[in-house]
Amino acid sequence: MISITNITKKFDEFVAVNNLTMSVKRGEVLGFLGPNGAGKSTTMKMITGFIKPTEGVIEVKGMNVETHPIECKKLIGYLPEGAPLYGDMTPINMLKFVAHIRGMTSKEFKKALDSVVVKTQITDVINQPIDTLSKGYKRRVGLAQALIHNPEILVLDEPTDGLDPNQKHHIRNLINKMGKEKAIIISTHILEEVDAVCSRACIIAKGKKIIDKKPTELKKIYKNNNLDNIFREITLSK
Repeated sequence: MISITNITKKFDEFVAVNNLTMSVKRGEVLGFLGPNGAGKSTTMKMITGFIKPTEGVIEVKGMNVETHPIECKKLIGYLPEGAPLYGDMTPINMLKFVAHIRGMTSKEFKKALDSVVVKTQITDVINQPIDTLSKGYKRRVGLAQALIHNPEILVLDEPTDGLDPNQKHHIRNLINKMGKEKAIIISTHILEEVDAVCSRACIIAKGKKIIDKKPTELKKIYKNNNLDNIFREITLSK
């Protein structure tokens, strides 16, 4: 579903992503990990077509993101870092706007709306201006707009950021369910999230891929150490 081959992204002399290769299949949830500045968000922006790689190729379901941008974006639901939203809109108007931009009919939108609102638990604030919402609710509205068109691929940058423990548990369960039929990439700083939802963990630092393995394999390699210590040991050794 997602194939990344030798991508590099430079901003002048700064190398944000360095010769990264990885892939994600349908039915996989890839935990994309690394310290601040590792290149996670930049990689996600390249996958979703918001910025172009300096070198390398990204394919979504066999299509090149650069030569088939619209076709690729139709397949992707993207929750960016910070979930930028139109603050003067209500969640329902925001979702209606996104659905319209994505070419959904009124009938398709109405059918999708009830399901997405329940999944993301935003029923209570559906008619409130987004600017008045808490960080957690804003994050869930951001997730709702990523899900409204029922995409085959999800690219989620810190999906549980700002949520309370119960909300995190709910969203992780939702990701687990969706992960059975979609291809999902999750960027996270919460390493317990890898154990909770991910079938693979790809760790990058300074733009380079350091390791790409199942969470259980990581624990075996690092003598059943917890993921916090694994992450620290890997990044400090590189």
